[in-house]
Amino acid sequence: MQRMYRLVLVLLVLSPALHAQAILPKGDVFLGYSYNHFGAQGFSDSLNGWELSGEGKVLPFLGIVGDYSSHYGDNKLHEQNFLFGPRASVTVGRVTPFAQLLVGGAHISLNPGSDTSFATAVGGGVDWRLRGPLAWRFQGDYLHTSFFGSAQNDVRFSSGIVFRF
Repeated sequence: MQRMYRLVLVLLVLSPALHAQAILPKGDVFLGYSYNHFGAQGFSDSLNGWELSGEGKVLPFLGIVGDYSSHYGDNKLHEQNFLFGPRASVTVGRVTPFAQLLVGGAHISLNPGSDTSFATAVGGGVDWRLRGPLAWRFQGDYLHTSFFGSAQNDVRFSSGIVFRF
């Protein structure tokens, strides 16, 4: 029994030191410009907007992401995407490449109607560490929606600042 107490004491003493060895961010917040090419039933438009996402790490290489983007185009077209899912990443020096699979919903408004759809985004990108907790992100996603009974297979490109915490 005394050995058990010693083992527990040693683990308690060493635990902070072992945790300090793994200096990993606990998550990040991204805000940036986003481009979305929208195409449906012979209609095509280039949408410009922004994207906001947050990631919380569950393992050193795996996080859970919440993602919101809003894009605006001609003809009063406005598309919003609400997505979440896993992101896998690995840090190599100043660069952190990642891949993600996001699911959720999307909403589109255009003159004269609007629609809501299930949405998926599969993609990835790279974060380039600038200084301290700041990085710059380049990201690309294949975005699938089904507005007005027709499937859309679009691309979304985003770039902006990442704050790691």
